[in-house]
Amino acid sequence: MTSYIDVPTKTIVTPENKTFAYREIGTNTGVPVIGLIHLSGNLDNWDPTVIDGLAQEHRLILPDYQGVGGSGGKAAKTIQGMAQEIREFIHALGLKQIDLFGFSMGGFVAQEVINQEPTLIRRAMLTGTGPRGGQGIGDVTSISDRSLAKAIFTFTDVKTYLFFTRTANGKNQAARFLKRIKARKTNRDRSIGWNAYRTQLKAINQWSTESAIDFSKLEIPVLVGNGDHDLMVPTKPNSYDLAKAFKNSKLVIYPDAGHAGVFQFNNDFVKQANDFLR
Repeated sequence: MTSYIDVPTKTIVTPENKTFAYREIGTNTGVPVIGLIHLSGNLDNWDPTVIDGLAQEHRLILPDYQGVGGSGGKAAKTIQGMAQEIREFIHALGLKQIDLFGFSMGGFVAQEVINQEPTLIRRAMLTGTGPRGGQGIGDVTSISDRSLAKAIFTFTDVKTYLFFTRTANGKNQAARFLKRIKARKTNRDRSIGWNAYRTQLKAINQWSTESAIDFSKLEIPVLVGNGDHDLMVPTKPNSYDLAKAFKNSKLVIYPDAGHAGVFQFNNDFVKQANDFLR
């Protein structure tokens, strides 16, 4: 099977006249998995080892948000708006039921997709994320700005500071992760623009002030995953609260790991995720 670092980028225009860039990989059997990426992320920010591992058993479809990468339009001003646009993308593909894999801000968007159209979702994996109105989510802007300034000063990728612990192991894992997501050498996706990035930050900040979504009546199975030291979306209480919000959930917390714990422990997460989706 072709690796994620080699699959072509496709585009689709929705009935609402919105152009989405996306990549697709994996088997064509079963319910497809829609992947929703983090703040400022594009198609090249997915860990290829995780995507390739999931694609051994599942069909994955990974879109850019509007206003990001190869997608058209402008970035939505709210998390709910992003979710509505992702639903338009899903329906434009003719899909009747999906599994969701949301990471970080993608987990926020995934929750809103579930809230807006629960019958569309079979199962969901919410990683490096937390519930609407969760503790500390409103600090994402200040944390991101400080880390970005530090990254510029030290000529380091900002994800080194935001996604991993500062232990020796964390620093080593950060370097390995960055090498993996930079492995694609041709037809890389376009980086997010400054205006779209700030729009996403404002959307997250607004979302952090809103009331939690009531998922208590839903039967949707949910896998919640994170590292035990998430700087951006504090693991305690957010990962635990998110797991409690769903009646049918499983919580996986990785040791000495940060926001990108599911990518740091890629082999174990792929096994956990494939078992869950199966």
